[in-house]
Amino acid sequence: MRYGQRSGYTPAEQERRERVRLQAAEWFEAGESTKTVAARLRVHERSVTRWRKAWREGGTQALRSKGPVSKEKLSARQWQRLEAELRRGPLAWGYDENQCWTLARVKTLTGRLFHIGYTLEGVGKLLHRHGWSVQVPVRRALDRDEEAIAAWKEQVWPVVKAPRRTWAPTSASKTKPGRD
Repeated sequence: MRYGQRSGYTPAEQERRERVRLQAAEWFEAGESTKTVAARLRVHERSVTRWRKAWREGGTQALRSKGPVSKEKLSARQWQRLEAELRRGPLAWGYDENQCWTLARVKTLTGRLFHIGYTLEGVGKLLHRHGWSVQVPVRRALDRDEEAIAAWKEQVWPVVKAPRRTWAPTSASKTKPGRD
């Protein structure tokens, strides 16, 4: 198991990570070695060493989650409003050249709606935390003719395409070429 980096954990992910640490605490109490605990939990031994030290100093309570790394700037109500605006699409906010929400656009939108400043990385974490993910739009030409493309694939491509070479033993030697 590997912990994600720089992505902002969802509450479910934080809870899962806490369960892993609490399981480690149970095994510490049972006298399991660091190496054994690391192998069972599929984490790095250094993490287990760090957890064991915290457990020795503060008990099981020291391994509990301390809450989100950073407090979210948007309230639940503000997030609902932002999500509603995101669902309306970029065109509703005057972005007509490209119908995609970019981090910069979402950052600008939160600034306009709530007068709250986010960094681009912060916007990415916010969206990820609430279940939004990066989407790559399918870009197709407006004058694309699917029937002509299908006909070309069936009729022209087999003629243009080079025939496959059949299997024949070859030589790796530079002085003795293989059979063709």
